[in-house]
Amino acid sequence: MIDELLPASVVAVEAFGEEGVREFGNTPLYPQEAALVVRAVDKRRREFTVVRGCARRAMEKLGVPAQPVLPGERGAPRWPDGVTGSMTHCADYSAAALVRAADLASLGVDAEPHGPLPEGVLAAVALPAETARLERLTADRPEVHWDRLLFSAKESVYKAWFPLTRKWLDFGEADIEISADDGRTAGPAAGAQGGFRARLLVPGPVVGGRRVEHFDGRWTVRHGLVATAVTVPHA
Repeated sequence: MIDELLPASVVAVEAFGEEGVREFGNTPLYPQEAALVVRAVDKRRREFTVVRGCARRAMEKLGVPAQPVLPGERGAPRWPDGVTGSMTHCADYSAAALVRAADLASLGVDAEPHGPLPEGVLAAVALPAETARLERLTADRPEVHWDRLLFSAKESVYKAWFPLTRKWLDFGEADIEISADDGRTAGPAAGAQGGFRARLLVPGPVVGGRRVEHFDGRWTVRHGLVATAVTVPHA
């Protein structure tokens, strides 16, 4: 699912539901990783293990020796030298996406359950202009939970932003405009997809000698999930 949102240079590995747990749930953890979840509840330990299983498989496909994936500053995963990437997990889904740093400056992926945000969350994360655009999208395509999609897009934007800046990016510091692809689907089960642009409201990172003013991304709704991805090219 997420791999369809990313360029061919990116290796993405996903795990769905119980099948994903069977495939990746017994991934051996490095001692440094195991220490992070030694007191965690079973659900947290399982998600931690499965998403690292996805990351190990992605490293293998990229031709990079497997190694621990440990949290760094602000919890961002630390990747092997010469590699950048992103991980995400939610109920019944985990994914890792990796790319050689020579091919992309940064990337971010996120997945969420495809349902409405809890009450009060949209007001905390959305700008007034974003809320107005969501209302128009909802009137046109009510089968998509646009509030959840906006939240996921902001998560992907932050995951792509942080490795380039090592700074916090508040929800209100990126104005995201979402677009849906023109093709109409047969119904909610068939899914939906489109793109988005995040206009940075604070000075963006300098990449390849230029100041980045916006991030572009793609989204999809399938399998009861909404997934988003942002890639930042070198030039």
